[in-house]
Formats: sequence, structure tokens, C-alpha cells
Amino acid sequence: MTPWLPAALAYVSSWLEFQLRHHDQPGCSVAIASGREIVLEAAFGKADIATGEALTPRHGFRIASHSKSFTSAGILRLVEAGRLRLDDKAGSFVPRLHPEVAAVTLAQLLSNSAGLTRDGPDNGQFFDRKPYCDKGELLADLALPPILPASQRLKYSNHGFGLLGLVIEAVTGEPYADWIAREVVAAVGLAETMPDIGLWTGPMARGHSPKWPLGHRVVVPGDNPCQAMMSAAGFVATAADVARYFAQLSPKAERSILSPLNRREMSRRLWADEESSLGRHYGLGTISGGEGDWAWFGHSGGFQGFITRTAVLPEQDLTISVLTNAIDGLAHPWLDGIVQILKRFQELGAPSAATKDWAGRWWTIWNPGDLVPFADKVLVANPTLFSPLLDAGEIAIEAPDRGRFVKASSFNSPGETARLVRDDAGRIESVWLGGAHVVSEAALKAEMLARYQSGKA
Repeated sequence: MTPWLPAALAYVSSWLEFQLRHHDQPGCSVAIASGREIVLEAAFGKADIATGEALTPRHGFRIASHSKSFTSAGILRLVEAGRLRLDDKAGSFVPRLHPEVAAVTLAQLLSNSAGLTRDGPDNGQFFDRKPYCDKGELLADLALPPILPASQRLKYSNHGFGLLGLVIEAVTGEPYADWIAREVVAAVGLAETMPDIGLWTGPMARGHSPKWPLGHRVVVPGDNPCQAMMSAAGFVATAADVARYFAQLSPKAERSILSPLNRREMSRRLWADEESSLGRHYGLGTISGGEGDWAWFGHSGGFQGFITRTAVLPEQDLTISVLTNAIDGLAHPWLDGIVQILKRFQELGAPSAATKDWAGRWWTIWNPGDLVPFADKVLVANPTLFSPLLDAGEIAIEAPDRGRFVKASSFNSPGETARLVRDDAGRIESVWLGGAHVVSEAALKAEMLARYQSGKA
């Protein structure tokens, strides 16, 4: 394992646990793989706020559009076996399509550039107003003309990946769920992944609504079978299995169910999301972004009650999966925050003997602050932020238990001292940061109760 990684993972876990509480989210499950090895697996919060069931790493989540990456790998497996070509037309395998839909290629479907409807004329399945399309309904929608000409622009389409599921069934002569479970899921060695909810037998996280308009969250079961849309949105998995799956899709992975060529093709940036400021691109069943050594590819998913996201960082040999069980879940900013934390640890190195005691979460009435030690400096992070090390003050250690702010915002304490306060047993009980005395959460709670609620019933 990279020397700086254990310290980074410890802070990631601490920060995520606080973020869940700070934003009053139901639950979050996270897994990080280094190569093929899961090096962090953690779950925070509740699987079901109605029952109070604690969330564990073994709980399954609806990972929704992550399913597209499984379907894409399935198509490419058939390409490698000589049973399909990416320039094959969909109508060669599936009847009753509109002529223009029949003419789109598998590559156009995989890259979401076929110009098809996103979800048909009524996408009420995403609002719990109707079931997901069965095969007859999907084919009826695909008998209508496409929305745009093929290869004109990136146009995301669940119906397009539903059509790819029908192609797999036509070529293999098997139900999509059976074939994909054997030739992709089992071939990777995943034990906690199923193509749809009806096949899942383990503990299951329940979805949840946002707080508004009711003023409180309610359980959104998220137990809808995806039927013919399974290949677009049906999959259920744990965070660790999602990380394992995507890790072996990295072009640099030593072992995979796909050739290096097809893994490169999956993650290659084919179409830019040009009308968004997020800098995203789409490949063959993958989303990508970032630049340089921290460029990533992966996918995200939104199912009623769940928001999920996974990213592979090939140059770092790291894969991150963040699964949340709320419809306003913060999987996207939390994953970005994890990447920023990992990046700073790579830049600044693991804690040293001189810095390691400068750690922990310390509180004032204003907010908590995190002392985060690195090789030769300590940063003062803000755990309430999605990027907690953004503009963090920097302390240089000058003597045991004493340092000085050598970098800080002009509105904070540049040039001032910092010191650790120990009890009689030598344990750190509080910290002075400039003129601010910061204490443990328990100490601040007692202080606030005494000051503001003393004598109240």
C-alpha cells in the first residue's frame, strides 16, 4: 500500500462520518480499492430511519445507472467472442423498431449518442408513479422515431441501454439477468451484486425522501423491479463490490474480464457534456472527468431514494465508490471531497513523529476544526466543507506541542502560535489556535449546556 494512504483513509472515514451528521443524511456506504484490494470499507448512519436499523457494509443499494457499465462490459464480452461488432445495427437483432432506431449502431447506443428518447413519453417510474417498462412497453416506445439524428450530440438514454439488454438476449438466447449474472458479475468474482432487486437476498438499504415538502424524511422503499430497464438501471450491490467491479475496468488493471483495448475504449472520452459546466464526458457505458494524474472514469446512479457514484483514478490505481440512501444523497460532492483529500496526502505525505500528535476534531461554538497532520506540517481543515482542506491554515511545528501558523487566510491567524494542552496523564485535552481555545465535542457540549440551558427544565 502507498505509504500515505492509511492516514488518508483514516481522515476520509472521519470526515464522511461527520458530513453525514452535519447534513442530516440517512446513510452512506463507502469503499476504496487500491488495485484489486479493498483498503477502506465503511458504513455510516441508518439503513432505514423508520426502524432505526443501522447501515452496514453488507447492505445492498440500488446503484441505478451503474448498471450501464455492466451492460457495456457484457456487449464488449460478446464483441471479444466474435458474436457482435460495435458497428452492428440494433435492428439486426431486435424487431419492431422504428426504421431510424433500427439503424443506430451498438457503439452509438453504448455512448449515448443514438439520439433516442431518454425515458419514453412518461418517465413516471422515477417518481414512483408507475412501474418500469416491460419489454412490450419498451418496444412500443422504440417504435416511435428518435428525438435527434444519431451521432449529433451526447443524449443520455435509459431506453438506449434497455435496447442493449434486448440485443444481449437476442444474441445469447438467454434472459439478460441470467447471462449478465454469469458472464459479467460472476466472471469478475462479485458475491454481493445482482442485476435487479428481485434477485437480491442480503440486507437492503431503504431509500429515503428529502426533508421537504413534508418537513421530515419518509422511507421510499426503492424495491421496484426494473423489468426491461434492468440493463439501464436495475443493479443492486454493496459499495465494496462496486469498487471491485470498476477497479478491474481500469486500463491498467492486471486482471479483468475485458482486454486492455476494450477497457481503454470503455473509458475513452467520446462525447463531451458541452452544455454543462461539470467537465464530464461519456465513453462506452462510462462517465469521465478530471485532468492529468487525477483524471477519472466511472459512473453514477440515481434511483428513487438513492444517489450513488463511483470513480476509477487509473494513474493512482485507486477506485472510490460512495453509495447513499436518500434522494438528495451527497454521493457526488462526497466523492469529489475524497479525491481532494487523497490528493493532498499524496502531495504532503503521511504524518511524521513530529506531527502525528497534532490530530483530531476540536470545537468552538462556531464550528469544529480538524487538525490533520502530514509529513512536515499540520493543516487546520474545516470538516463542514465538501472540500475540507480547501484554504486550510498551515502550522509549522517549532517544538514539542508548539507550532506557528505559517500560512492562513488574512482574516484568520497568520503568524500566531498554536499549542497542544495535555492533561496529567499526557493526553491531549484541548488546543490553542492563536487566541482560540478549541476543545473536544463533549467538553463544548457541557460548556454550552451550562451557559445556555442551566436551570432550564
